[in-house]
Amino acid sequence: MTVPCPCTRVHAPRRIVVTGGPGAGKTALLELVRQSTCHHVRILAESAGVVFGGGFPREDDPVCRQSAQRAIDHVQCELEVIADTHHPAIVLCDRGTVDGVAYWPGPPAGFWSSLGTEARRELARYDAVIHLRTPPPGEGYDHSNPLRTESPSAAAEVDARILEAWADHPRRFVVEPSHRFLDKAARAIEILHAELPACCSHGPALGA
Repeated sequence: MTVPCPCTRVHAPRRIVVTGGPGAGKTALLELVRQSTCHHVRILAESAGVVFGGGFPREDDPVCRQSAQRAIDHVQCELEVIADTHHPAIVLCDRGTVDGVAYWPGPPAGFWSSLGTEARRELARYDAVIHLRTPPPGEGYDHSNPLRTESPSAAAEVDARILEAWADHPRRFVVEPSHRFLDKAARAIEILHAELPACCSHGPALGA
């Protein structure tokens, strides 16, 4: 479901990443956004979910983990290419290419060299980053996603690595955990709302 929008402009797409550690609430947030924005906001599937959900081996061996991260990066880039062709105002990415650093088994330099790119170039792919922090162990970590294999403590460690990976982005917004997820979601939606062009902001506030 999308909110009706009379705008027929051909937009220059701007990419915004929603990221965060496992159990941070990305899936729930993106569903709220999907129900409260117009068709000029294109929401991408999480590339890791596409890869692993499609049967790509998920093994703990370092070589296998490296192969998985290269596959995820390739899918992410191609999803963004497809999204751009539809000229939305916003391409909302469920994680971005930079997230791969947090899951790479080894130094970040190895991740970038393996892909033939560099951190600065990948950070520049995105206009803004919204980081939802993972709740501390025992305070709301969600195990419901069947593709989620991390323990609460491991999820917190991944969240910290993702926070570090995006640290140099000039427009990163960090949304801290809240006892009420709706408070956390409202803050993230407020940030996203500020990124929408005026022609797509004619309706009620997001999340209203």
